[in-house]
Amino acid sequence: LERINVYFNEAASKRYVPRAVLVDLEPGVIDVIRSGKYGGLYKPDNCIFGESGAGNNWATGHYTEGAELVDQVLEVVRKEVENCECMQGFQVTQSLAGGTGSGFGTLLITKFREE
Repeated sequence: LERINVYFNEAASKRYVPRAVLVDLEPGVIDVIRSGKYGGLYKPDNCIFGESGAGNNWATGHYTEGAELVDQVLEVVRKEVENCECMQGFQVTQSLAGGTGSGFGTLLITKFREE
């Protein structure tokens, strides 16, 4: 627990909040996480989701639905980075299939590289 601050921020009363940004292009997955056993750990502002999803379509995740959310996601990531004392990198976990995983994932990684 010596380096717990790498993955968590300490909140009030010794409560630890994950340094995580949860993203999906449809609300269902995020709703399941937030209503689950560990859903209360995450900051509600760091849970970002779209309205309709990408329907397993790379172009939809990259050019339409994903393009609408990417700036919001980048802003939340910026805020998390600004709260770090010594940011050294990102750990990205994503699906490689579907419109969110492949299409939006490609868009997001490209935007990270640009910044």
